[in-house]
Amino acid sequence: MAAPTPDEQAKELGESQPPEENQHTSPPTLVVEDGIRGLFQVIGVFCIIFNIWGANFAFGSFQSFYTLTYLPSSSASAISWIGTVQAWLLIVGGLFSGPLLDLGYYPTALLVGSILSVLGFMMLSLSREYYSIFLSQGICMGAGFGLLYIPSIALVSRSFARKRALALGIATSGAPAGGIIYTIMFNQLISNLGFGWTVRVMGFLMLALFIIAAGLLLWHGDNTKRIQGNRPRRLIDFRAIKDLPFWSFTAANFFLYLGYITPYYYIPTYAQTKLGTSRSLASYILIIAQGASIIGRVGTTVFAHYYGSMISWVVCGMISGILCLCWISADSLARFIAFAAFYGKETPSGISGALIPLPPSVFPHVCPDPQTIGTWLGMAQSFSSFASLIGPPIAGALASIGSEGSSDLNFLSIQLFSGIVMAFGACELLLLWYLLYRLRDKKGLF
Repeated sequence: MAAPTPDEQAKELGESQPPEENQHTSPPTLVVEDGIRGLFQVIGVFCIIFNIWGANFAFGSFQSFYTLTYLPSSSASAISWIGTVQAWLLIVGGLFSGPLLDLGYYPTALLVGSILSVLGFMMLSLSREYYSIFLSQGICMGAGFGLLYIPSIALVSRSFARKRALALGIATSGAPAGGIIYTIMFNQLISNLGFGWTVRVMGFLMLALFIIAAGLLLWHGDNTKRIQGNRPRRLIDFRAIKDLPFWSFTAANFFLYLGYITPYYYIPTYAQTKLGTSRSLASYILIIAQGASIIGRVGTTVFAHYYGSMISWVVCGMISGILCLCWISADSLARFIAFAAFYGKETPSGISGALIPLPPSVFPHVCPDPQTIGTWLGMAQSFSSFASLIGPPIAGALASIGSEGSSDLNFLSIQLFSGIVMAFGACELLLLWYLLYRLRDKKGLF
């Protein structure tokens, strides 16, 4: 009598065969935190963040050049909208680009986003009028950045588990590093090469880093493919709309963005008008702040690795709000430099430097389904992005009440606005913490 076949043995044991469509498929390997693949992924995302946030942080130098030399007929307020729209598109673009990661189209988003970003720089080098500068630097570059930011952050978030906060801290430290390099490049080259070739050199640097990032991220990039599952993807997942932790996360992030993004626009003006510094010294104070941000980001995320991302985020948010209030007492150059070193730029240094990497490290606990983390994170960040669009104008309107010129700005209004809304955001984080504990059973976050 012939021996039973494996199928016959399975039937005798009552085992069912898997569906035919799943027999030859397997989910991509998502967690890559150990080994060379994890290292390559962190370095690749570092290069992307270096480019997109670094170019955005360098806009302060562009703003000064446009206002004083290149576009003297345009108001400072109108010029500031170029950088504001770029920053807004960078974040709100995640609403469209986040689902691309879930669908397995991250390589396409990386290619198209890189092309748009570099194209925007190159077209900027040819621009002479306000409308063309707005289209190239504000719209084209902002759209390219938006295709890259959220998917890259979400990729690291879902690819790392035990070392997620640390990986995000290292990857996002590319933002202040890029801000330093692009700012120095612009300030040093503009007088020798002129505007056109200065911008082209910056564009060539951006192109080189995007090529390096693509090679590192797509090398054995199984985790950039779609997670196994046949559910359709949408720009909006209505399960998130009904989810309380999602809205608590979004509200907290919104108010923290609303507060900490504002001082970036007014630190240089404060240094020059209240402390009497030169424009170059004010610029270098920001560079010092960005340098300190690298240490702050990595240091606080190392703390989060051992003590939890949630508690680190709450503490950083609250202390950042307190630092904004401490800015009120920075009436000397030494105190102001100390404040800038602890707080810093749009991605603050020191304590608040972790406000960029910590939210994505917490978000996998907010999103109950790893297959939709890109979609949910894109939705949350798109709502929060409006804070970067309205924060500085609100602060500027408050500071201009009763003032006749920029030199008479009421900086107390800016300092109170930033400090209070950030403290409110930190309190909202406490509610998120409670909801995750009760609704997601995330006791480990404590």
